Amino acid sequence: MACETKSCCWNWVMAFVFISVFNLQSPVWGKPAVPCYFVFGDSLVDSGNNNNLATDAKVNYWPYGIDFPKGPTGRFCNGRTIADVTAERLGFDDYIPPFATANGPEIIKGVNYASGSAGIRDETGSHQGVCISLNKQLKNHKIIISRIAGFLGSYHSAYEHLKKCLYSFTIGSNDYINNYFLPQFYNSSQLYTPSAYARILSQQYSRQLKTLHRYGARKVTLAGIGAIGCTPNATSYYGTNGSLCVDKMNSAVQLFNKRLVTLVDQLNAKHQDSKFIALNTLVQTPPGFPPGFNMSTLRCCDVNDFGLCIRAKSPCSQRATHIFWDSFHPAEVLNLIAANKAFHSEATSDAYPTDIQRLVHFNPEAHSTRS
Repeated sequence: MACETKSCCWNWVMAFVFISVFNLQSPVWGKPAVPCYFVFGDSLVDSGNNNNLATDAKVNYWPYGIDFPKGPTGRFCNGRTIADVTAERLGFDDYIPPFATANGPEIIKGVNYASGSAGIRDETGSHQGVCISLNKQLKNHKIIISRIAGFLGSYHSAYEHLKKCLYSFTIGSNDYINNYFLPQFYNSSQLYTPSAYARILSQQYSRQLKTLHRYGARKVTLAGIGAIGCTPNATSYYGTNGSLCVDKMNSAVQLFNKRLVTLVDQLNAKHQDSKFIALNTLVQTPPGFPPGFNMSTLRCCDVNDFGLCIRAKSPCSQRATHIFWDSFHPAEVLNLIAANKAFHSEATSDAYPTDIQRLVHFNPEAHSTRS
């Protein structure tokens, strides 16, 4: 899961050979590998939960969704998120609905709780307005569990159902981008060294994951934080001092990513009826941009003061050749590569200790547990 800081920018770039293999294919729906899929996280996987919140972190307008079948839905991308691609690979017959609009029996198949600007810490992202922190997302999940129990007839039936589901977490970036590295709004960088901050962040994350385990989760993926120092926002705002990226930002998040692997080991040892895995969603390539990538403008759209695409302004036409969609978020092509790599990989540097394809076959009934 480690990343060399002075080359982390290249982790966001993919060669066209990978694109041609996966070819941005349309979803192939089938019988799901798991009966339900629950998504927790931030703007990287938000599917519309921020649309009606009082926040600057919402994107339910064109050109967002320009390449998504349902158009602008609140996804911070031109097309599919990592969670969307994972739902396709799992075989679901539709994308997982956001908590804000999920209702009726559809919730039995899963709910997306993710919220743009949200973090592991409650205060993260609050300078942009209202967001749904991870603690609040877990409370929303508890509400959904009660509704599922109503549909299935009892809490026992609900928990029997829930332990077969897949749970994914893509969160933590904002605890750095919209907290630690914004001293004008938050004092975390004055209170903690990068190492201490990674420690207290992972400790809080551990408590939250243990809460989810009490709610019945048994198959859980935890995405590492990407190279936030390589985003167009970071390089333009902080400068790189001759490096490819903002090295101090990438170094800080790697401290957290290393702790994430340790956390997975600890959770798996304590909860033997469960399986937690850590995902490295960075995409490794040889040095240098592959042919066709725009080297001067890494983002695909013109952005506003918040680094998001300007409403109703046309984006670039060659979106499959751009690394970033706006100043913070990857374009669909990068989500596709990262999701496929997490779903099936033989390398523990990509998915530890196993990948999603193997995780979904984990049988909680076959393992004893220690509380």
